[in-house]
Amino acid sequence: MTKKFDLIAIGRACIDLNAVEYNRPMEETMTFKKYVGGSPANIAIGAAKLGLSVGFIGKLANDQHGNFIRQYMNESGVDTSNMITDDAEHKTGLAFTEIKSPQESSILMYRDEVADLYLAPEEISEAYIKETKMLLISGTALAQSPSREAALKAIELARKNHVKVVFELDYRPYTWKSKEETAVYLTLAAQKSDLVIGTRDEFNSLENSLSGDNDATVNSLFQHSPELIIIKHGVDGSYAYTKNGDVYRGYAYKAKVLKTFGAGDSYAAALLYALSKDKGIETALKFGSASSAIVVSKHSSSEAMPTVTEIEALIEEQDGGK
Repeated sequence: MTKKFDLIAIGRACIDLNAVEYNRPMEETMTFKKYVGGSPANIAIGAAKLGLSVGFIGKLANDQHGNFIRQYMNESGVDTSNMITDDAEHKTGLAFTEIKSPQESSILMYRDEVADLYLAPEEISEAYIKETKMLLISGTALAQSPSREAALKAIELARKNHVKVVFELDYRPYTWKSKEETAVYLTLAAQKSDLVIGTRDEFNSLENSLSGDNDATVNSLFQHSPELIIIKHGVDGSYAYTKNGDVYRGYAYKAKVLKTFGAGDSYAAALLYALSKDKGIETALKFGSASSAIVVSKHSSSEAMPTVTEIEALIEEQDGGK
């Protein structure tokens, strides 16, 4: 059956205020530039820019920032028909970013009483989820109720309707109450997903450990629903593990790094694009790494999401056509 969407993402859409003044601490930064942010929103925008048909499920504040997010995502090619306007005066989440050096960036988030965490289970449309091939869940959506229950309901509806579930761990410690709570809900969602993506540190949070082992991680999760697990190791590249025992290594591409944030979102968008186009896991890892290299060299996350042509050009340049 033909589906309307290649991908629907659910969860956080907020405002990024990125420091315009580089190489200085936030205390001394006076000017910032506004972008749409939030991991699932960035992934949705990135996937749409690559040519996928993309939808979004979320909740926006009834304010100027919420209006900006909806308009920007619409203009980026993301269907916002299931982005609900909050009527309870919750606000839009804000993230201020600091760019002290190419190696040292930080994010200061304001996440108290934000609209996206008030998406309710009854606001999840089974008919909408049935229209997609993949559903992307972000870990931050599980941090608080009722968003937590809404995300878990979306997973169950996807599984019921044979929609592939992609879980991007997106661990943000300041949204959660405890490490134990984090581990419970990240594990629950991961066990119900077909594809799980995260950094090694994020998988450590899923396991509530300080230094996890990739083999132990995948062996545990493969006892459940996952068929493919991607574990990222920063500049050391990434590894893809399949349930049938295949292991693939992806290498990081060289980049003129401006800042470090945004890399994971661009990686996920390009990886999912390549997988959806049946390019194979090895090529998908290359697409993810190349997309990350492009985004960390630019000021924004959402606006910096590359095209397929840009990704393929970087791969060609650094791989020499291999």
